[in-house]
Amino acid sequence: MSVPKREVSPPADCFFLGELEHETAMHYYQFNIGDYHSHTLHLSEIEDLTYRRLLDWYYLHESPIPLDLNEVARQIRMRSHSDCITTVLLEYFERTPDGWVHHRADKEIEKVGEKSTKASKSAKARWDKVKDANALPTQSERNATQDTEHITQNTKEKKTLGKRLASDFSFPKEWEEFCQTERPELSPVKTFDQFKDYWIAQAGQKGVKLDWFATWRNWVRSTNAPKINPADRVRLTVAPSNEPDPALEKIKADAKKAAPMPDFVRQFAQQVRKV
Repeated sequence: MSVPKREVSPPADCFFLGELEHETAMHYYQFNIGDYHSHTLHLSEIEDLTYRRLLDWYYLHESPIPLDLNEVARQIRMRSHSDCITTVLLEYFERTPDGWVHHRADKEIEKVGEKSTKASKSAKARWDKVKDANALPTQSERNATQDTEHITQNTKEKKTLGKRLASDFSFPKEWEEFCQTERPELSPVKTFDQFKDYWIAQAGQKGVKLDWFATWRNWVRSTNAPKINPADRVRLTVAPSNEPDPALEKIKADAKKAAPMPDFVRQFAQQVRKV
């Protein structure tokens, strides 16, 4: 039984810069998000896109970026942004007679090359022992040369899950103190009751939070201040019962200073009341 020929991808010179060996080419690479973010915060959106495309091209071809700026702009599909390409090349790459090189990327490519070589030899040794005519060792060798290491956040630390607010959740003292300090005009108990009723009633993922104390702090800060009843303002002006009312004391003092009512006026008033 004859083994069917597998189709081979077109050589890299159809893209540019010579022939690409598919057995060792990097079709993906490990990307450190935090490291990249810390070194590119100052880039504009177009400059950031330029840098990512240049890195992709560099890893895919495993060779320096050409010195011809127009050709580079064409290959990474950014013909109208030559100025951004120049800025990124000058900041992150080093110009050499062979083209623009990226030392960090060269180290990563070297690591993958060493690992791929070892995997290829191991695969070849295994296939030398296999006598199955239907097997395709070439394809298996290619699979073995691929760097399958894939590190995610979940492999380093266990993912922390949020939770819902329990219906029997009591008002913590720390929460009450925060409300009194941050928003003294609010009623802590009333505010907590509103908070608790709202979140317990939320269905699905919306009612799940990772940090309920942080959610409480945001709730307190964003709660509108209660409206003051006009009658409350009047009551605030009334003196406590154990202290004399200044207004009443003034009335009494004025009465003492006033002249006494004449007898004929008092008699006339009494006659009017009888009528």
